[in-house]
Amino acid sequence: MDLNKLLKAMLVALPIMAISACSSTSESETDASGSMSGTSGTEYGTGGVETGGVAPVLSPAEQQRLKLQELRREHIIYFDFDRSEVQTEFAEILEAHGTYLVEHPNVRVLIEGHADERGTPEYNIALGERRAKSVAKYLQGMGVQPSQMSIVSYGEEKPLDMSRTDEGFGKNRRAVLVY
Repeated sequence: MDLNKLLKAMLVALPIMAISACSSTSESETDASGSMSGTSGTEYGTGGVETGGVAPVLSPAEQQRLKLQELRREHIIYFDFDRSEVQTEFAEILEAHGTYLVEHPNVRVLIEGHADERGTPEYNIALGERRAKSVAKYLQGMGVQPSQMSIVSYGEEKPLDMSRTDEGFGKNRRAVLVY
């Protein structure tokens, strides 16, 4: 086809496209995505510009950074009754905190150890300290400098849950990372 004929055909089609864009349609003629049902998209050409709805493509490094940032929002590590070992379910959270601390050697963290009210106050202070030290040791194993970490034990003195139920006791057996 001659270039001039193609241009004339396009100029003739433009007013038709403008008129069709202003026409109203019933709900039955429009599908859920807002496009006309029954049209193939080739009736008026396919050179239109689509906008919106495109999510940015993140690099793997950026995806990992966002994942670690989200994991760092969690700052409580829970423990089993009368135990001070870090459970594997909290490894990702501690790894996120450890990575952040290694990358930011000027940042310090306070690790608070807590216990539920069962046991003597002296025992619970010692248990809270073992829990805080366990978290510190885990982070140190990742390369966090001991000078970046401080520990304190509150034992049973600062409960999160006062309900005296098994679930409440579970919430009180914890170590908390405070920046």
